[in-house]
Amino acid sequence: MPISPLAKPRPSTTTTTTEAPAFVDPDEQLNEYFVREIDRNDGCALKVKQCFLGDVGCVVWDAAIVLAKYLETKQFYDPSSGVNVWSGRTVLELGAGTGVVGLMVATLGAQVIVTDLEDLQTLLKMNIHENQALINSGSITAKVLKWGEDVSEFLPHPDYVLMADCIYYEQSIVPLVESLKLLCGPKTCIVCCYEQRTEGVNPEVERQFFELLQQNFCCEEIPSEKQDPEFSSPDIHILHIRRKA
Repeated sequence: MPISPLAKPRPSTTTTTTEAPAFVDPDEQLNEYFVREIDRNDGCALKVKQCFLGDVGCVVWDAAIVLAKYLETKQFYDPSSGVNVWSGRTVLELGAGTGVVGLMVATLGAQVIVTDLEDLQTLLKMNIHENQALINSGSITAKVLKWGEDVSEFLPHPDYVLMADCIYYEQSIVPLVESLKLLCGPKTCIVCCYEQRTEGVNPEVERQFFELLQQNFCCEEIPSEKQDPEFSSPDIHILHIRRKA
């Protein structure tokens, strides 16, 4: 059944107690983390730590789950028929937050860099550590990337850029599009998932984003029948975005 979309991040309903990784200072941890498990199709589960306190990047958003599960569908990954789009591909996730989307494709064989602001690096690195046993042929690292600033560290152009619910703050729209222009080459595919919100400034933020984006990129919306049959919602959209020829 479809997930229930929310206007704000929701706390996880799956809470477990886990030990902090060795590189986290126990005095700084203060028991502020709780865990959400995201089941993979093979029966294993990603264990994603979230924060009780913090900004929007500290929890798993619905759009991140929808995107992670879409990237695991048979068109991308089907061991029974030998399909694995992710094997050896270079992937950059923007606004990664907890890192769940990047973690998913890393477990499928991609070479992943998850990026966000400095204050989310500890959470990202904790989640990478927590799920390292599921990552075999793939790899994943966390780095700081502030939208609109220098991206030379992340070149050459990746095969894929992943974005889940990055279309949120009005002041971030211009730098986000600038980063996409710098990061994406003619063969780069951006896979963008966002929850359509109808309250406050959200419709205007979305309008501004797509108006700017479409000056240099073309978008294709993915129909629901190509998404995960369980983890989808009419309010959550998935787009494939590429540079215009």
